[in-house]
Amino acid sequence: MSYNVAVLGATGAVGHEMLTILEERNFPINNIYALASKRSVGKEVSFGDKVLKVQDVEKFDFSTADIALFSAGSSVSKIWAPIAGEKGCIVIDNTSFFRMDPDVPLIIPEVNPEALENYRNKNIIANPNCSTIQMVVALKPLHDLGKIKRVIVSSYQSTSGAGKAAMDELFQQTKGIYTNDPKDSEIFQTQISFNVIPQIGPFVSSGYTEEEEKMINETKKILDKNIEVSATCVRVPTFIGHAESVNVEFENYISAEEASNVLSEAPGCLVDLDNPETYTTPVDCAGSDHTYISRIRNDNSVEN
Repeated sequence: MSYNVAVLGATGAVGHEMLTILEERNFPINNIYALASKRSVGKEVSFGDKVLKVQDVEKFDFSTADIALFSAGSSVSKIWAPIAGEKGCIVIDNTSFFRMDPDVPLIIPEVNPEALENYRNKNIIANPNCSTIQMVVALKPLHDLGKIKRVIVSSYQSTSGAGKAAMDELFQQTKGIYTNDPKDSEIFQTQISFNVIPQIGPFVSSGYTEEEEKMINETKKILDKNIEVSATCVRVPTFIGHAESVNVEFENYISAEEASNVLSEAPGCLVDLDNPETYTTPVDCAGSDHTYISRIRNDNSVEN
């Protein structure tokens, strides 16, 4: 069986990656449609050895698509996802707009595929935040091993999480430092080159940022509402690959060896057990779909 697939936001960095992965995985596609706003109509994007002409989402008939991948921003998904869903197209939305909607399943295939049963409510499936996904892929087998009480996570997120313009800003600022041609910050709050920024997204009333609250709330919805989560999200001067330090407290004692063994067998996880002095960095995992896990150890300052 093959499918008609639409990608909304096809001219953006994430849309490009969606098209690339669909082709790499040989997803069974009959027709593929590249969609964007009318200002991008006529632009060309690649799909394997094919060149696709970008179409105007406002003129597209979603009844001709079986599946639509959305990554054009929350304001766009707010308008077009319900329209597509009503036309019988299954929307997989990569924005934050529907994630906490009780009628929309928030899915990580390796973690909670059973929640897909509810997608027919609106014909919309929400994709979690990038930093949430990689953490919860690792937390799920641990939660099954011994119930998790609390998670403290600090993320080290690359500029790609803020889009192509953000990656360009890192490049131009770095280049400017070496050529004595400083570049002002337009995407980030302050200089990103040779710097780290302890803010991703606007601050909210709790004192957390929106990115941090996404990690907190999405983890609860996907994994267990009773898990306490505290997150600190930091932007770092790398182009791709988000990293995280995750401290997990369980209801019962679990050894580092037990955790390592369980994670080694878990779907979506790759664990480095050979040498405690070897570990994976963002450069090592670029282009891979796995969550890489290194430096597993027991926290001797807290029981369990």
